[in-house]
Amino acid sequence: MKNIGIMMIVVLVTGGLIFADSAMAGKAGKRQLNQQKRICRGIQSGELSRPEVCPLEREQQRIQRHKRLAWSDGTLTRKEKICLEKQQDRASRHIWRTKHTNRER
Repeated sequence: MKNIGIMMIVVLVTGGLIFADSAMAGKAGKRQLNQQKRICRGIQSGELSRPEVCPLEREQQRIQRHKRLAWSDGTLTRKEKICLEKQQDRASRHIWRTKHTNRER
């Protein structure tokens, strides 16, 4: 139970950072927030365990850093937007695969 509490705190902190920057990136920010919610729902439903959540959270934080860097000059170029979308596509696949692995419970 304590582990779930720790994971939820990590998810909420990361989600808060993503939500704070979501206005800056529009569609990209909303998508990242949705992915964070998917991870959170996976934890709540038991589809994701602590060892599975850590890499997904690190990936979300990496995307967040790239998004901040892309917006650091005040604009998001087409190339930066495409790069962020590819990173989010990859993260989405990782979340789906991790949640849908066939493992014994």
